[in-house]
Amino acid sequence: MFKAKDMKHCKACGAPVRYAVPADDNRERAICTACNTVHYENPINVVGTVPALGDQVLLCRRNIEPRFGFWTLPAGFLEIGETTAEGALRETIEEAGAHVEMLGLFTVLNVVRVAQLHLYYRARLIDTEFAPGPETIEARLFREDEIPWDELAFRTVRETLKCFFDDHRRGQFGIHCADIA
Repeated sequence: MFKAKDMKHCKACGAPVRYAVPADDNRERAICTACNTVHYENPINVVGTVPALGDQVLLCRRNIEPRFGFWTLPAGFLEIGETTAEGALRETIEEAGAHVEMLGLFTVLNVVRVAQLHLYYRARLIDTEFAPGPETIEARLFREDEIPWDELAFRTVRETLKCFFDDHRRGQFGIHCADIA
């Protein structure tokens, strides 16, 4: 579990930090003991897509830890200088080599215990030519009854897929928000 007191040294000067509540704040922050820089530790953004073609979704079998060999949606960490949609598209290309048209934001999932926020976008597959990158063993399409539910890498993937197939059956897609304990 992520703890807000994991920082040991100042990112600005390298001196040790201490945790204290700065004046005009309401929670402990890492404060440099030398230059007094206050460091704000914020959640990491994970962005990805639900690439779909009709009633099928594209999943990637992970070639990296954590959860090596398990299935996931194409996703990864948002980089500096990109929007969440740009990051989701980049991850889809890097992990699956898939050609997609980006659609709307689909799920917003808070994973507080590991200080992450997962954002998945719907994406329409333009074709079925996939060229998985080094982080992916294989990429392939699944119908709902073919999903390897017991081999999914992350609870956020499971939640997103459940929402996708529920919305697909209804014929209307919305935005879904949830907290993943």
